[in-house]
Amino acid sequence: MQVRVATPADAPAIAEIYNQGIADWVATFETSPRTPEMVRIWFDDQHPIVLAEEAAVPIAFAATSLYRPRACYAGIAEFAVYVARSARGRGAGRAVMEALLTAAEAAGYWKLVSRVFVENTASRALLRSCGFREVGIYEKHGQLDGQWRDVVIVERLIPANLP
Repeated sequence: MQVRVATPADAPAIAEIYNQGIADWVATFETSPRTPEMVRIWFDDQHPIVLAEEAAVPIAFAATSLYRPRACYAGIAEFAVYVARSARGRGAGRAVMEALLTAAEAAGYWKLVSRVFVENTASRALLRSCGFREVGIYEKHGQLDGQWRDVVIVERLIPANLP
């Protein structure tokens, strides 16, 4: 497995992996598939995105995005991690998360945050093993197929960049 910084040319593969997560209803409130054009917008030269490949085939990605627009939150990024169905449980998620933490540190971020469905035990275990802590639970945070879903709030400080 190789992990590298993603480029806009990877948008079709990233969209395909993300769309599997949407279809599986285990990782996002999103219900509409993403196009490569929608994913290309993520590449803004401020928010790192990394990709894992096996035999040159993308199998996982982790991405950062804007947390909040206020200046006081400039060192915080939201993140997401998705693994292709065929590669789940084989370390690709850990590989891209470790690479994302390194890239986020290099980009000057001091904290990464996200929300994870309470029942997504695999993602929660992965994030705990990567040093994330569970801060709390947002109850009834959103609906998916008419059902309210709770999410766990996770965060990880990046000590080298703490103010």
